[in-house]
Amino acid sequence: MGAPLKRPGALKSLDEHLKELARLADTAGAEVVGILTQQLDRPHPGTYLGKGKLEELKGIVQEKDVSLIIFDDELSPSQGKNIEDMVGTRVVDRAELILDIFATRARSSEAKMQVELAQLEYTLPRLTRMWTHLEKFRGGIGVRGPGETQLETDRRLINHRIKLLKERLAHVQQNRAVQRQSRAGAFKASIVGYTNAGKSSILRGMTGAQDVHVEDRLFATLDPLTREVDLGENAHVLLTDTVGFIRKLPHHLVASFRATLEETRDADLLLHVVDASHPLWEEQRLVVDQVLHELGVVDQPMLLVFNKMDLLPEDVALALQDRVTALVPNAVFVSAEAESGLDPLRRALKHTMRARRPVAEIWLYPQDGKLLAEIHQQGEVLDQRSEGIRMVVRARLPEKLRGRLAQAGVDIRFVNV
Repeated sequence: MGAPLKRPGALKSLDEHLKELARLADTAGAEVVGILTQQLDRPHPGTYLGKGKLEELKGIVQEKDVSLIIFDDELSPSQGKNIEDMVGTRVVDRAELILDIFATRARSSEAKMQVELAQLEYTLPRLTRMWTHLEKFRGGIGVRGPGETQLETDRRLINHRIKLLKERLAHVQQNRAVQRQSRAGAFKASIVGYTNAGKSSILRGMTGAQDVHVEDRLFATLDPLTREVDLGENAHVLLTDTVGFIRKLPHHLVASFRATLEETRDADLLLHVVDASHPLWEEQRLVVDQVLHELGVVDQPMLLVFNKMDLLPEDVALALQDRVTALVPNAVFVSAEAESGLDPLRRALKHTMRARRPVAEIWLYPQDGKLLAEIHQQGEVLDQRSEGIRMVVRARLPEKLRGRLAQAGVDIRFVNV
């Protein structure tokens, strides 16, 4: 069921939005038997749709023996309950469908906790819709007390579970921080993008690692996966694949996956992968930018990577490259499937890494042993030699370490290579 508000371009994108909803339904294991649309001036506060459209929907439900109605827009708890009462079958909205998919896709204990937290926070305001047995417990011996309703009992249990999950995820966040600290010296790039844009395919193609799961389905990857990529000429980068984003991603899900997505905030470079073959790639790009903004990831350098170029006719591909390059000169165009299709990305990564970490000669005294250890731990040491009593280390340094050394009064001289 698609019911967009009347605004410019709404009808043009409605078809693609409903195709995406149908793919979500398929991923969740449902079979789509019909589509109904209505353009609204504004949603009805009680039933979202108008009375006539609800009658039409009820007729389709009876005619096709429908067991589930999926709305492309988020419904309030009362709207969902009222529609269910009127049409006589279960109703879910896009947010609930995405949560269900995440629940079936979660593999690691961390992902399962994150999905459960998001589901509980989504469910909490909808308990009234789910429960009808709200009578008070009867008084008497053994059951005297405040007289909680079933609703109040469930609400209390859910709040307790939410608190417990948040505490466990806080520990996960601490563990991830320790892991990131151990990789402090490496150049780190995180792959972000719309779901099914080919992020995992790029990671597999760059690393050759066959354990990277690739599937032509929405949300095939939930857990971040980091692999080292050899770019040649003594250049290495740690590449992390992250969970994909989607239009109208439930904010509870974004919040619960915050620990996982911390990888993006710590990255030296974000690779924003765009599906060049998708007709709404511009909208998808804006969706990803919006989610990153919600996560507070706004200052990281970003490289636009247009994937699936092999799916475009040659004239369309050339026109796209000309148009995008005029707006974003450093964008790269790749194909994870074509031979040598990822070479432009390798070159761009190497160039970005070297530009952000120029070769420097660091002149140290014998008492600077602690600083020398930091350089070896966090930098890319190329060689070192002695000059009198001083040691000269030739290395590529991350920006933070360069600043730390400068504050300590260390003599740093940049080298043209």
